Amino acid sequence: MRFTKMQGTGNDYIYVNCFEETVAHPHQTARIISDRHFGVGSDGLVLIGPGASADFSMRIINRDGSESEMCGNACRCIGKYVYERGLTNKTTVTLETGGGVKVLHLTVREGKVESVRVDMGQPEWSPEKIPVALSGQSILGHEVEVLGKKVAIHCVSMGNPHCVVFVENTDTTDVAGMGAALENHPLFPCRTNVEFVQVIDRTHLKMRVWERGAGETLACGTGACASLAVAVMTGRADRLVQMQLLGGELTLEWSGQDGHIHQQGPAEFVFDGVWTE
Repeated sequence: MRFTKMQGTGNDYIYVNCFEETVAHPHQTARIISDRHFGVGSDGLVLIGPGASADFSMRIINRDGSESEMCGNACRCIGKYVYERGLTNKTTVTLETGGGVKVLHLTVREGKVESVRVDMGQPEWSPEKIPVALSGQSILGHEVEVLGKKVAIHCVSMGNPHCVVFVENTDTTDVAGMGAALENHPLFPCRTNVEFVQVIDRTHLKMRVWERGAGETLACGTGACASLAVAVMTGRADRLVQMQLLGGELTLEWSGQDGHIHQQGPAEFVFDGVWTE
């Protein structure tokens, strides 16, 4: 099986072109190939294929074998992949995901994709659609006890579930302990991604993320968008911000007109290989 490893702000996945390759057991393959000691090493496996209602489609299998609906960093990487590998010559590409169809705008210079801007759609606040087992129109500032501490959580979906927690300092936050506890909290029937966000100022945020099924990763595009939405809704930030992640920076903008959040950032090839297992 031929594959390509790519990364977007450090969020690395193994990408397989399913126009040419067949992955018979993707969940098992994801667990094996993603292992950082005995496999290639990645946050998961991404399958690129034809779309029923878009130019292309993607499936994301986390490194624990579970499947995710959406990944903003993977969207950007797919934009670069399909253009530079000759699957399209369009600079505006539609991508079918488990979280709906996303529109990718490619910035191309001398045949290379320099950056990708993704229309991530509107945030979803309804508890039953996130999902989170609480009532109300939105869950902003709900207190829960985690590891013996009371924590204010803010819940939103960007095509996949997110739980945002504001902290004083992301560098000293127990991301692994708190992240795992919240990911598997009974409030979240489908588990959740967890973002720990530090407000630098109204146009600069800093985030670390515990991803559902992957643990702490260097970046999460949907998590960054979820964090912006919550920061705006709680009066902490403006609608246009720079988000600092362990793997780099994203530019995020929440439109006041159509309510869509856009993220822009890099996508890079790491290497190509052949998996022989």
